[in-house]
Amino acid sequence: MQVPAQFQYERATSVAHALSLLTKFGPESRIVAGGHSLIPMMKLRLAQPQALIDINDLSELARISVEDGTLCVGAMVRHADLLSSAVVGEHFPIFHDAERVIADPVVRNRGTVGGSLCQADPSEDLSAAFAAVRGEAVIEGPGGRRVVPVREFFTGPYQTVVGDNEMLVQLRVPISSSASAYEKVERRAGDWAVAAAGAELRIEGTQLVSVGIGLTALGAPNFHAPEAEEYLLGGPAVDERFAEAGRIAARHCEPVPDQRGPVDYKRHLAEVLTVRALHRARTRWHGNHRQEA
Repeated sequence: MQVPAQFQYERATSVAHALSLLTKFGPESRIVAGGHSLIPMMKLRLAQPQALIDINDLSELARISVEDGTLCVGAMVRHADLLSSAVVGEHFPIFHDAERVIADPVVRNRGTVGGSLCQADPSEDLSAAFAAVRGEAVIEGPGGRRVVPVREFFTGPYQTVVGDNEMLVQLRVPISSSASAYEKVERRAGDWAVAAAGAELRIEGTQLVSVGIGLTALGAPNFHAPEAEEYLLGGPAVDERFAEAGRIAARHCEPVPDQRGPVDYKRHLAEVLTVRALHRARTRWHGNHRQEA
């Protein structure tokens, strides 16, 4: 049993206070909320921050709301709250799909949305879900706020664009008439993904006028499949094109062999899960529009 190296601990009382503490302790400080990703890494000495800044008292970052036609999810929103939110399920069922297969209730009750994205684990579920729906990350620092597309948020495994004296405060997703879904294969319930795919689409007549595809655990740059999206956009939402989109997504991802499976198996999953997510999103689209009719 390993234990973390020695560190200082501070509890932030506001976003401004948290930012001042980040500046005070410098680049070797880390923000902690749920801690389910950071603390295990500290126990294994894979991460050795000199200071932890606890933001659990920042209730202003724990809200889910709709503002000016945009779904706003605070960085401190717990996984369980995202899963139970009716407004999230109404507009973006992809997040409910993903949350149902993230870890277990104990982790979902403490882990946060912002913590998951900032961890930038290559097998993270919400990263692919937010990439599929083209979410935006709101980052705050001493110079104010800036907004970064989630598709530009990740710079590599366990790396993001968030600076040393900045923090992620909110995720935003513009609400439009769309349908979405998430499909995942895991070795056991609640495990990291062997592979997963998310899809969002909008259909006018028979044509796809908007499409997003997110991939996780498959080495897809920035967790999405732009080549498959480009192929589908403007064409009919039919099975044959979905199948080809799956093949394109598989060709353009770069999975690595590990204990979860070899490369060929993961490429196969990239294809199959992309098709499944597109089919499920299309079914939801037609179901929603039959109800409206």
